[in-house]
Amino acid sequence: MDLFHFNPQEFFSFLLTAMRISIIVFMLPFFGASNVPNLVKAAACFILSLAVWPQLSFPGTVMPAHPFDLVLMLLGEVILGLVLDIIVRFLFAAVQTGGQLMGFQMGFSMMNVIDPMTGTSEAITAHYLYQVTVLLFLSFNGHLYLLQALAQSFQLVPPGGLFINPILGERLLEFSGLIFVVAVQIAAPVVVATFLVDLALALVARAAPQMNVLFVGFPLKIGVGFLFLTLVFSIMGRYVADYIIDLGPMYHTIFRLSSAP
Repeated sequence: MDLFHFNPQEFFSFLLTAMRISIIVFMLPFFGASNVPNLVKAAACFILSLAVWPQLSFPGTVMPAHPFDLVLMLLGEVILGLVLDIIVRFLFAAVQTGGQLMGFQMGFSMMNVIDPMTGTSEAITAHYLYQVTVLLFLSFNGHLYLLQALAQSFQLVPPGGLFINPILGERLLEFSGLIFVVAVQIAAPVVVATFLVDLALALVARAAPQMNVLFVGFPLKIGVGFLFLTLVFSIMGRYVADYIIDLGPMYHTIFRLSSAP
């Protein structure tokens, strides 16, 4: 007699659902940040799995019986989490690259800070723009778009069914090319303004050699850079909003191209 009405298929179904949610959530930005305790992330993954399991789940029959097949399935889930994370990281990488260009032009290339999210050293302007982009991303509900992509993966990608193929590689390279385009577009006002300041100082130094151009140039470039940095915020807001809107189609395209037939 079954006292607890235990159904192995339902248990395997919940296990597959929790496996996908936990792996992807631990890899996504904001949700899987390194400064968030692992116990908190594990509790969030468990609660989220309980919440979505009645509506979004995999049948328990797809659970592999052989341990080697289970390892391959886990590897496929890790690849799926990496793809979801990389697409979002492209936006922040573009902003940080633009901040590096600004910092170099404004004379901040020697002033670096440690990013607590990644542990890397970056220019102070790059870190500042990164923090602003994080706030913009959250204010535009970008984290909800990530959860929407996670829910969409249940419908388009079976457990461990995301595979790296040449088409997916070409798409990722195409998306990565946007890093430099967006970086130049974001940094263009500050770079152009500081270049004109350098040109004006060069003309002044040519006309009045006795003037200490270096003493005047550094604070002038910093002031002009911060003045035109205010124009960058409106440009960043537009690019972040457009990127978030395009997240859904980008994820859908990747899921369609890389899912196993």
